[in-house]
Amino acid sequence: MQTLTPHVYWAQRHRDIYLRVELSDAKNLDISLQENTLQFRAQGHGAKGDNEYEFKLEFLHPVRPEVTHRSTQRLVDIKVRKQEERWWDRLTLQERKPLFLAPDFDRWLDESDAEMELQAKEERLNKISVESRVRKDPYLGLKKGYLFMYNLVQFLGFSWIFVNMTVRLFILGQDSFYDTFHTTADMMYFCQMMAVVEVINPLLGLVKTGFFPAMIEVARRNVILFVIFGSLEDMQNKPVVFFVFYLWSTVEIFRYPFYMLACIDTDWRLLTWLRYSIWIPLYPLGVLAEAVAVIQSLPIFDETRLYSIPLPKALGQSLSFSYTLQFYLLLMFLGLFVNFRHLYKQRKRRYRSRKRKVN
Repeated sequence: MQTLTPHVYWAQRHRDIYLRVELSDAKNLDISLQENTLQFRAQGHGAKGDNEYEFKLEFLHPVRPEVTHRSTQRLVDIKVRKQEERWWDRLTLQERKPLFLAPDFDRWLDESDAEMELQAKEERLNKISVESRVRKDPYLGLKKGYLFMYNLVQFLGFSWIFVNMTVRLFILGQDSFYDTFHTTADMMYFCQMMAVVEVINPLLGLVKTGFFPAMIEVARRNVILFVIFGSLEDMQNKPVVFFVFYLWSTVEIFRYPFYMLACIDTDWRLLTWLRYSIWIPLYPLGVLAEAVAVIQSLPIFDETRLYSIPLPKALGQSLSFSYTLQFYLLLMFLGLFVNFRHLYKQRKRRYRSRKRKVN
């Protein structure tokens, strides 16, 4: 009598072998593992109807003698533990694959994907272990509530600036460039003074962001806003104000809602991508616009002698503040490099962790 074999699908991980036997309503299951050979026999409905089916598989490398299996109305799942944690080139000792055996593409992973899955599983276990040992912060809800409200207020402020400037641009065209400061400065003052909180939050341990990148960003913007634009009336009517404010607000209307949702453990894929991608073109453009503003202010500071440093008579009357700004220009581009590197690392770390979760 011809031996009937069911369709068998297999997949592996570094520790285990998975077999899926396509046999529905299986009865009288007889599964054994002797001398590294798995033997299967059962009555059920397979490719040849209701019959008795059986097969043998001699594994490529040693396995442990214990076999676990689970039978459902549609199939039989079998799991075999490898003797050593390693990746196999194939399943069976014989090089030619049995006709009834095929890959289980529902479970199939290549070696690199399996390693990432194993690493992610170990990280989850380590995280659970650490969380079980660490005492929960009784003020966590209060901290999240504070951060949510702060980011909400900043989002509303920068959204108002962005919408105001966009509407005026469509209505007035290029004429809107020249009165940007007078129409949006009050709100920008408010938002940038509030932004000082972002330097304090890392020091208090409320956020994981580094102190120095936050300090560089806030200080750079506030110098432009308060010293360059706020102190010099001649600068307030220049088109560069429009470009600086517009680039700032465009970045922030995506950054702050991302942090708001993070406070309530919510992740919107599109918003996340914008948060970690839109800065790539806009951040250098923003620094470039700020540099233009500084350069345009140099002759004005020379003429008005504002913020000049008094000198002894033997050395002259005073040292123009423009020399300080020229040195500040160098620091601006150094800060651009530091923050660009910091943001790039954040993006790389974010999408590397997301890729692990997907796999």
